[in-house]
Amino acid sequence: MVEKEEQFEQDERIREIIREEFQSFISLDKYIFQKNLQIFDGRNIQTGRTTGTKIGTEGGTNGQKLGFFNTTPVDQPETVADASGGATVDTGARTAVNAIRDRLQELGLIK
Repeated sequence: MVEKEEQFEQDERIREIIREEFQSFISLDKYIFQKNLQIFDGRNIQTGRTTGTKIGTEGGTNGQKLGFFNTTPVDQPETVADASGGATVDTGARTAVNAIRDRLQELGLIK
């Protein structure tokens, strides 16, 4: 009977340690991964709806780099000038090009 009580107390202490360690882990302000992070197929990343979420917050010329679809990671490209000049003026095409440029800037993909 004493052995069962001792085992129970030991099991409870182990559970308590696990709870304490897990709590300290989830209360960290950031997690650093030293290995690849793999997300299973059909899983999504959900972000907040009020303030939003940023990726690559250490910007600048030597800022963090991102690559999509297995491309070489690069830092944030500089802005692209508005479409202008040329021998033929196609107002519709310029409007579309400028809209694409504005959207890329809005997403932060270019400056």
